[in-house]
Amino acid sequence: MRNMTDSLGAVLSNFYTANILSYINALYKNPYKLIILAIDLAIVIFLIVKLVQVLRTTRAWQLAKGIGLLIIATIVSGILQLKILNFILTSFMTYGVILIIVIFQPELRRALEQLGTSKISKFFGIDKDIAAKTKENIYKIVIAAAQMAESKIGALIVIERDIKLRDIIDTGVLINSEISYQLLVNIFDPKTPLHDGAVIISENRIMAAACLLPLSDDKTISKGLGTRHRSAAGISKETDSIVVVVSEERGKISIAKDGKLIVDVKEDELKQILIKNLIIKRFEEDQKI
Repeated sequence: MRNMTDSLGAVLSNFYTANILSYINALYKNPYKLIILAIDLAIVIFLIVKLVQVLRTTRAWQLAKGIGLLIIATIVSGILQLKILNFILTSFMTYGVILIIVIFQPELRRALEQLGTSKISKFFGIDKDIAAKTKENIYKIVIAAAQMAESKIGALIVIERDIKLRDIIDTGVLINSEISYQLLVNIFDPKTPLHDGAVIISENRIMAAACLLPLSDDKTISKGLGTRHRSAAGISKETDSIVVVVSEERGKISIAKDGKLIVDVKEDELKQILIKNLIIKRFEEDQKI
């Protein structure tokens, strides 16, 4: 036991002398390297933090923790000169990379797709161009609406524009999530607790669900249309929002704007209306200004 302790002390002493102490002496002789070290450490810490943030949202997080423990065990086994254990762990680490790539191929592909579609890189926290992001989310909303119409699932999706909908958001359940058609479909599933009410989309995010909307008192609205359609007309009249409605009885899509309803809208037509009102008009006006 004493020999092992002496051996461990010698290894740590040699590591300290050969690496840490020599590097400190090099910094002392050339202070410029201290700036390089600070930049180097800042970049590494930033990358580690971003990597952890990405991994924690995926099923790879548990695996990452396991890999961290294996790395620590490999280092410790090397220091303690546990040669058999160190050989096994080192071999596993070598071939384990290939195994990880095979197991988590879908997650890696999705991450690379996100990386490729970013303006510079979403990984570094830089959001996509607003117009491109809005267009992508329009496609997701259209896909969700078409799928719910086919399944005859009722839905009410309010898309905020210039007039903020904070009062409406406060009546529902805060979500503040990225937009995905799967999430939209799941929210309006009759078996889920949030299906009754409206989803509010603000700043390219699903901000809240199960929100209460004012009803329209417009007598020109067909009596065959239900509460969802009247709520859509009401909120689009009081604000400049665009509202997508899916009828659970008829399996039809409608859209409300400026208090008016356009019923039985086809998928392509819905896409064009949303692009025109949420992208073309908005960004063309901004360019003119």
